[in-house]
Amino acid sequence: MIVRRFLLWARTAPAEARAAGAGALAGAYLRSEMSEDDRHEAETALIALVDDPSPLVRRAIAEEMAPSMRTPRTLALALAAHQSDVAALMLAHSPVLTEADLVDAAAVGDVLAQRAIAMRRRLPLGVCAALAEVGCEEALITLAGNRTAEIPDFSLERMVERCGDSGALREALLERVDLPTGLRQAIAARVSDTLARFVAGCGWLTPERSARLARESAERVAVALAAGGEATDAPAVVEVLRATGRLTPGLMLRSLLSGEPALAEAAFVSLSGLPSGRVAALLRDRRGAGLKALCRKAGLPVALEPAFTAAILALNARGFDAGGASCGIDRELLRAVLTVCEAMTGPEADALIALLRRMDVEAACEQARLMADSLADDAALALLVEADPSFLVGLEAADLRAA
Repeated sequence: MIVRRFLLWARTAPAEARAAGAGALAGAYLRSEMSEDDRHEAETALIALVDDPSPLVRRAIAEEMAPSMRTPRTLALALAAHQSDVAALMLAHSPVLTEADLVDAAAVGDVLAQRAIAMRRRLPLGVCAALAEVGCEEALITLAGNRTAEIPDFSLERMVERCGDSGALREALLERVDLPTGLRQAIAARVSDTLARFVAGCGWLTPERSARLARESAERVAVALAAGGEATDAPAVVEVLRATGRLTPGLMLRSLLSGEPALAEAAFVSLSGLPSGRVAALLRDRRGAGLKALCRKAGLPVALEPAFTAAILALNARGFDAGGASCGIDRELLRAVLTVCEAMTGPEADALIALLRRMDVEAACEQARLMADSLADDAALALLVEADPSFLVGLEAADLRAA
């Protein structure tokens, strides 16, 4: 009887009052002890109110019903199909909506609806895949930032394929700890290309110069991503590089000269077709037996064989798997290769020596930057001690406690 009187009153009540009454009825349905008949009438009334002329009424019902497991499924679906702000409440929070409901809503929903779905906690794999396929850029950015979403690797790749030019999406993806290493490399390469086009378009550098800088930047990232000892993801990085045409002899040589040969080793395995154990044995043979044959099996130019052989032998002299101090070029390794290559002649040798010298300049600049930072830190410490001599005593005491 109370529900019937409410419906009679709602025919003439103003919109704000109807909204308040609808919210109260929804709250009573969820939290009050009603008889079965009253509950049925209340549910019928709430479903009918979804078609109220005022959006305030629908929103009031949605605010009450969205987070509850007791919400009638029919009512939840009706609200999810209405105007954006009401639908978003249900799509973002309602636990009664199934995976199929969410996939369907993602296919037909607007930006607000897709973003609401993308921010749901523990979003199922199927819904993530649907959003990756049809979601707008804003929804994909929201999905990438949802750490509880179960996004499959193929959907992450699809997101990059569709909207990889979006800086916000790239940033959100790179912050995910579950992002595959190969995809990180693909994103890094895309960023490098974008920056190269921007710089060339502004006229700051020639297209050739900006392309070279972009390529070298992407190579440094690839070497860094492939490094990691036994836990390396180098094979995945190499496959991405091969698929995009970026796996070059110069990149393989950079890997060796950085003291982080994981990428080069994975590249030899991929290019030669030899078992990984066989390639590992050939690369770690201190005599260098079989290196020329390995280079030829991998399809490397004959003119580069002396450089690769010299780099591998130099690595073995100090420990092939010792690792680099950083992912920058190791100048000692580079000098060993330069010594061998400077005795070579011909156009290909000239191009190789030019590449090695550019790497040497790169390494020298990196060393200078690190040294400058260290000197500046020393100067800052000296000024602090000069201003307050007790500061040094405090540092020494802290060091002793730490020891």
